[in-house]
Amino acid sequence: MRYTPFGTKSGVEISRLGFGSMRLPMIEVAGKQVVDEEQAIPMIQRAFALGVNYIDSAWFYCDHLSEYTVGKALKGWRDRVYLSTKYPIGNDKGYRELLEVQLGKLDTDYIDFYHFHGIGAWFLTHERREEFIREALQAKEEGLIRHISFSFHDKPEALPQLVDLGLFTSVLCQYNLLDRGNEAGLAYAKAHGLGTVVMGPVGGGRVAGLAPEIAAELGIPVRSSAELALRFVLANPNVDCALSGMNAPAQVEENAAVASNADPLSAAEVEGINAAMTENKRLAELYCTGCNYCTPHCPQEINIPAIFGAMNNDRIYGLKAFARGQYHAIGTNPWVKGKKADACTECGACEEHCPQHIAIRAQLKECRAAFEEVTAGA
Repeated sequence: MRYTPFGTKSGVEISRLGFGSMRLPMIEVAGKQVVDEEQAIPMIQRAFALGVNYIDSAWFYCDHLSEYTVGKALKGWRDRVYLSTKYPIGNDKGYRELLEVQLGKLDTDYIDFYHFHGIGAWFLTHERREEFIREALQAKEEGLIRHISFSFHDKPEALPQLVDLGLFTSVLCQYNLLDRGNEAGLAYAKAHGLGTVVMGPVGGGRVAGLAPEIAAELGIPVRSSAELALRFVLANPNVDCALSGMNAPAQVEENAAVASNADPLSAAEVEGINAAMTENKRLAELYCTGCNYCTPHCPQEINIPAIFGAMNNDRIYGLKAFARGQYHAIGTNPWVKGKKADACTECGACEEHCPQHIAIRAQLKECRAAFEEVTAGA
């Protein structure tokens, strides 16, 4: 595993690959979805054994269960791994109250990097901003947290404004082959001493990249699309760590191997990839990280991430039969719940909560047209 200084403020070195615990494997027990800890804990600890020393969680992840599992996985590793989790502004608990609950869930005395979750330019004028900052600084002084950080989903131009507060040690934001909007913000954060972690480098456990055949046309030898996507992110000198939401042992093994490769993409290779992705800009309009921020707000219970995942398999990889099977499996088994695109009433509630600002209603129509036999006027 390769390591790099995590900005100039933290005083630590971080692994180039981080473990995102948003998509841990789940199973159904007594009618409820719970983390499959028999799979998740060994998988996380395998990542640690391969050199990953940064793990990220949050209050909401895995139906509020992720932090419990991460805490268990850290047993025997706590002094060798940097722990990140997040405080969501707007929840029903205050900063200090929720922090103490999270410390209990994680079964630890301190959190290394405690983020304000998903803040944007609105944080600058939030009526409780000074209160939050004061409580964060107090928690840091008491040793409950080591560093104050933030995760980011706002428009790219807002990121430098948050950096300029001078409060934060590190930033976590979206960046990958299909979404390069935060490139300038990452450079700005890096130049101001912040550690930089990017989410979704390989599409949240799926692949946000080019097919190996296309990579070959560009003269880039890779074994998989995931390898190319991860190497692309790690070739950016303003990225310290690529945080991948891994939910299968094979993903851990492959991503760790790529992050251990001391030979990143060259400037010419990155330029070639950028050119190819510009030609495929239409794909980016559909791109979905599978964050599930939209699904709780859909009154029709449409499984939007699963639909878009199938469509990406169809468009990016040409796996048409496989993608059609994925689509038609939605709502037919306990593992892929919800409804398909034909249930959409175009209410727009999903789009209000999409951090990628996807035109979800329009894309659902396209997915339906691609995967269903739609009669005239339907």
